[in-house]
Order: sequence, then C-alpha cells, then structure tokens
Amino acid sequence: MAHTLHVDVVSAEESIYSGEAEFVVVPGEAGELGIYPQHTPLITRIKPGSVRIKPPGGAAEELIFVAGGILEVQPKLVTVLADTAIRGSDLDEAKANEAIKRAEEARGKAQDKLEIASVEAELSMLAAQLAAIRKLRQKK
Repeated sequence: MAHTLHVDVVSAEESIYSGEAEFVVVPGEAGELGIYPQHTPLITRIKPGSVRIKPPGGAAEELIFVAGGILEVQPKLVTVLADTAIRGSDLDEAKANEAIKRAEEARGKAQDKLEIASVEAELSMLAAQLAAIRKLRQKK
C-alpha cells in the first residue's frame, strides 16, 4: 500500500476516523487543501467545513464535518485535531436550520461587539455545516 497515507480525525470527545486513504481534502484557512501520500509536512489551522477522505480500493468517500481545529501533515500521516467533528451520516439538517434561527435571533438581541462577533462565528460554523449536509445529500 505504497500509495496511501494514514488519516486520523479526532475531536475532544472521540476519535471519528482512523484508517488508510488515497487522499484527503481539508478546509484550510486559505482554501481547501488536497493531501496525497508523500505530501510536504505542514501544520495549519482549519476552518469549519467538510473533511473528505477517499479510502483505498474504490470505497465510498467519507465526509466529516469539522468546526475548526488544527491540521498536521506528514508524508505518510494526516492528523486532524478538530474542535468539533461530526460524521457526515450523523449530520441533521433540521437541527442545523433550527440552530441558525436561534443564532439569528441572538444576533438581533446582541448588545456589544463581542456578542455580535460570537454569534457571527456561530452562524459561520452552522452555514458550513449546512454546506456539508448538502454535499453529502448530492453524493447519495
């Protein structure tokens, strides 16, 4: 298996994914990062979005929503340390839409810049989660 790399996606609560992959796509701060075996080592922050993992042998692509965190890449190992990570199959569109409604109400009631910034960050994360849900739905 010279053409694979090991991928670990972990959150504070649990290990979400651990296994071999042909490639991985991660939402970096400056855009999506495509990572193949023998990639140059790097460490960077990631933004909310979808981590896409292509397992070897033609298996279906894995989709994991992350709400930010840190990415470490080594030539044979990719580690995603996520603030929050949710398997694509566990994402719930109705819950995400309800959370967006609550966050928009909170934005309307926010009194100071810090409160507004906090709500805006929450809305950004929820929008990324909805985008991940839509990507997953298109694949099915």
